[in-house]
Amino acid sequence: MIEIICGEKGTGKTKRIISLANTVSDNAKGSMVFIDDDNSYMYDLGYSIRFINVTDYALNDPDMFLGFLCGLCASDFDLEYVFVDRFESVIRADLFELKSFFQQLEALSKQHSLHIILSVSKGEEDLPAFMRPYKME
Repeated sequence: MIEIICGEKGTGKTKRIISLANTVSDNAKGSMVFIDDDNSYMYDLGYSIRFINVTDYALNDPDMFLGFLCGLCASDFDLEYVFVDRFESVIRADLFELKSFFQQLEALSKQHSLHIILSVSKGEEDLPAFMRPYKME
């Protein structure tokens, strides 16, 4: 399952995704990963959530990021949740060019029963049409 927290810059997406991660960690049966592009919120997450600063791994495009996620799944069969804050900064690509990426991400999510939650700095009306069905209410 993929879900997107969207909204313009300054609307509280980061606080929302951190709060969601902390809330979910109380009842999660598997492990959790929180991916960001800096360490700003590392200490705001519960101790059971693994924090990854993606800039430590030289990921330059969507294919590399997808491979990174596959590696996480391969190394942790209990991985249940992946949270990605500031998705556009992490993925380093124009959202409108990611239709194929989202199809692959959906397949990965289904194959590994993985919940993937992304925060995106765009209003719902500014999201590409293929991303709108993933919008979290």
